[in-house]
Amino acid sequence: MSQTVKAIAESINIMGKRSGGAMKERNPAPVQEMAKEEVGAGASYLDLNIGPARKDGTELLPWAIETVEAVVDTPLCLDTTNTDAMTAGFKVVKNKTQALMNSISAQPERMEKLIPVAAEAKCDVIALLWGPDGMPRDSAERAAMAVDLMMALNEAGIPNEKILFDPIGTPITLGADQINAGLEFMMMLQDIAPGSGSTVGLSNVSNGVADNLRKYLDRTYLIMLMKYGISTAIVNSYDTELMAICNGQRQEHVDMVHGMMDGVEPDASSLSGVAMEHYKTYKALSGQTVFSESWLEL
Repeated sequence: MSQTVKAIAESINIMGKRSGGAMKERNPAPVQEMAKEEVGAGASYLDLNIGPARKDGTELLPWAIETVEAVVDTPLCLDTTNTDAMTAGFKVVKNKTQALMNSISAQPERMEKLIPVAAEAKCDVIALLWGPDGMPRDSAERAAMAVDLMMALNEAGIPNEKILFDPIGTPITLGADQINAGLEFMMMLQDIAPGSGSTVGLSNVSNGVADNLRKYLDRTYLIMLMKYGISTAIVNSYDTELMAICNGQRQEHVDMVHGMMDGVEPDASSLSGVAMEHYKTYKALSGQTVFSESWLEL
């Protein structure tokens, strides 16, 4: 049976070319157009990312929510590091129980402010494995943070089924160790938090790489995460090949990469096209070959 991943479309973003200016000017048309395009591409959620929005977050996020909800009824993922803006957003979002809070990290101040908001809204929560000292060093630190977050959320009445753990995708330019640590954590997740879901900011893995090459890394990385049951991913819904993977339409490539993860090496001389792209990209992402921007040509 083919595996699917629910896509959280990432493009309505204060840093985006089309959406950024429109959000700053409170111009609804481009934002609404993009919302319709992302839903048309098959997104299960729309991420509305206003960043830190220090000046006007409490006004901007509600505006973005109402702007998008006027044209689509797809569940929203509210994305900001501004806890006051997040609180203001959850006051206006229509379908609170289907909405996603992006995110509560394992930092005491965010847990303190946002867990009560999530509990009241009965929304789903992205539990980001980012602690007081920042990035976890390995899978064990991720597991410890996951336990802390799960216990605090459960205590507030939020069950595992409403929690999506984010192991944190890191740029391949920093090496494969952290990517492998995230995958190791995913292997342990159901033992740590039975019934929980998972997600990842997929394009983080290709951050810092030339724009024309990023899609190859994102696609193969998603397939690697699928081996350990990733349930949702924050993705570029304009990448039709990536959306096809999310929708379970590229099972032959999924099977090949998962086989490689189990040590089953395909005959490279028999591969071409997309299969060869995944083959070479998996080698780079797993640390079997040294990453450089010419990895597809080697």
